[in-house]
Amino acid sequence: MRTIKRSSMLVLPLAAALLAACDKPAGDKQAAAETGKPDTVVSTEGMWMPSQLPQLSGKLKDLGLELDPKTMTDLTEFPMNAVISLGGCTASFVSPEGLVVTNHHCAYGSISYNSTEDNDLLENGFLAKSLDEELPAAPGSRVYVTVAMNEVTDKIDAALSEDMDGAARFAAIEDAKKGLVSACESDPGHRCEVYSYYGGASYYLIKQLEIRDVRLVHAPASSIGKFGGDIDNWMWPRHTGDYSFLRAYVGPDGKPADYAEDNVPYQPKHHLTVSTEGPQKGDFVMVAGYPGSTNRYRTAAEVDSNFNWYYPTMQKVLAEWSETISEASAGNKDAELKYASLVAGLNNYSKNFTGMMEGYGRSDLLQRKRQLEQDLQAWIEANPESADKYASLLADLQALINEKQSTQERDLVLRYMDRSAMLSAARKLYRLSLEKQKPDMEREPGYQERDMTRFTEGMKRIERRFHPEVDQAIWTYFIERYNALPAEQRIASFDEFLGDDASGDALQEKLSAMYEDTGLTDTQARLDWMEKSPEDFRNSEDPFIQLAVSMYEDMHVIEEKDKAMTGSFAQLRPRYMDLLIAYYKEQGKPVYPDANGSLRVTYGLVKGYTPPAGTVKAPADGNDGKDSFVPFTTLRGIQAKYTGEDPFDAPQALLDAIEEKAYGRFYDEKLDSVPVNYLTTVDITGGNSGSATMNGKGELIGLAFDGTYDSINADWDFNDNTRAIHVDVEYMLWVMEKVDGAHNLLEEMGVAEESVAAQAAD
Repeated sequence: MRTIKRSSMLVLPLAAALLAACDKPAGDKQAAAETGKPDTVVSTEGMWMPSQLPQLSGKLKDLGLELDPKTMTDLTEFPMNAVISLGGCTASFVSPEGLVVTNHHCAYGSISYNSTEDNDLLENGFLAKSLDEELPAAPGSRVYVTVAMNEVTDKIDAALSEDMDGAARFAAIEDAKKGLVSACESDPGHRCEVYSYYGGASYYLIKQLEIRDVRLVHAPASSIGKFGGDIDNWMWPRHTGDYSFLRAYVGPDGKPADYAEDNVPYQPKHHLTVSTEGPQKGDFVMVAGYPGSTNRYRTAAEVDSNFNWYYPTMQKVLAEWSETISEASAGNKDAELKYASLVAGLNNYSKNFTGMMEGYGRSDLLQRKRQLEQDLQAWIEANPESADKYASLLADLQALINEKQSTQERDLVLRYMDRSAMLSAARKLYRLSLEKQKPDMEREPGYQERDMTRFTEGMKRIERRFHPEVDQAIWTYFIERYNALPAEQRIASFDEFLGDDASGDALQEKLSAMYEDTGLTDTQARLDWMEKSPEDFRNSEDPFIQLAVSMYEDMHVIEEKDKAMTGSFAQLRPRYMDLLIAYYKEQGKPVYPDANGSLRVTYGLVKGYTPPAGTVKAPADGNDGKDSFVPFTTLRGIQAKYTGEDPFDAPQALLDAIEEKAYGRFYDEKLDSVPVNYLTTVDITGGNSGSATMNGKGELIGLAFDGTYDSINADWDFNDNTRAIHVDVEYMLWVMEKVDGAHNLLEEMGVAEESVAAQAAD
């Protein structure tokens, strides 16, 4: 097999040269004024791999970093070892006893899971005064501690050849990843994954300790943790106490274990020191976390499709989906609680997509992307070496993108057909029965032995997030969208299932009978099906299982085509990134990898900004009443927004403390109040929620939890007005001390008033 030879222009070895460009002045006058430094403050764009930080050392030190960037490259040392993933959110250890701090919205599922009609923890909040009062988090909850990160690009490349088609390339990459993961996970208690960087130009194997016993410790009432709700989501000024606490537990032997009463708190190697003082205007801050994904290196065609088709379509789908749930669960407290987390997520993304479209409409992003591609083609043609290597690259990539987009409506509809929890469970269970006929290494990811704990938890989790009437309403909505597909994009087996009952009362009668006759609503029944054979499924009379079996072949054909296309992209994307890097190197521009769910570090300053004209309409907490947003909000803003009705309700204890000006040690003289939220220029995205915001010493001074409405496009286009929103550590501690009485946790973190006083005396 002829292996692929990469160009000598490897991505990561270029980091030093590319990063050197970051030290050029950016002419940021406002930042200079806020910090008192000369007009040489630079852009803070970039979600950097820890290994890249030494190349940024000069700039980071100038801005205020006191730690040695070299030590921050070691993921087993402080502070990186204290920053953990929850699998979708970020968190941090803040005590030697495995206490974890993250966002309220990151723990929302576990708060909802433990809520009942008689004791609604979302409404009332929760505080465990002792370890034995802590509650199990929602099934499937995890704490992942990154312990190693090793480049494996050569091992992936060794499995590839230039003459492979897309399907063969996909299979070769997947098999190589499986082998690396299997060897890595021979160390019990760890979860390993291979991540691609720079579009697949490089690969890293990341090893994480997987802690399976996670418990809910403390969450303020939603009227604090979600103050402002969907109205304030993505908005500034903001006044949200978006924090909560979990705890990681392990077996008595110190190794990861399933939940058990005799498990003990995990003792991390490192934890973050919690500061009792938040930042000031112009201060340096950094955020370490696990950002999900960004799209900063996508082509003009992909930008055009996403902003002019995908986002408008999905914004409508999400809004209607949320409305469908609200209507189906109205008056049913149990159903409302079960779907509260999903509805919150749908509303969040709906507003996000609306902001994406508005921001895009104000920008010249598409024009810049088109100009970039013209410049790239001209650069290729002007460089003989590049002409041989990249001559048809842009055209080839465009052709593949066009092919992918040709079925985008069908792909979107089919992706959400599984929003019926019953059909989704049936399809997964049948697929499991088929995969179990293969040797473990030949199974699809998600169906290997390493995945069975997660699979089982997923089957159990349905119980607390499923209501048949709501599920039927959701499925009906997506069937109606399916019915609008052109004939050539429909699924023959599903059409046969629908028959003459594809809409209206006939459809509802058919679906109602299915929900009535299925046994999959029972958790034990779902677990029992995990051990059944394919023949058992084919002989079943359960209507959802019958549908899953009948649809399998049609859906499998689509899956195989998608894999082949992914393999084709895996050949072209790395070459496109090599081209961009070579071109940008000549322009003196840094190239960091798009976010991919792995540990990254970003940095910036506490800084306000000037939003689009007309945004600031009147003086208020968080703006100057003229044309700019200031970087802090205070307790005054909570009073001003309070209505007594959701989402601007607040606990009486909090209102009383504000009225009495019981600011205590958290009083900020400049603000004449307690700071609540603040703005920074750090570069974050989804997945960064819950990330520790640290000062130059690596102390926790808040949590990142959102971005401003004018920053929503940052996944595609970071600009001078991109701002992240953080909850101030002083507000967190003030609420815990003055409102919720969480003195046990303040003591554990070493920030109880008497503890701080004792430290000062020493």
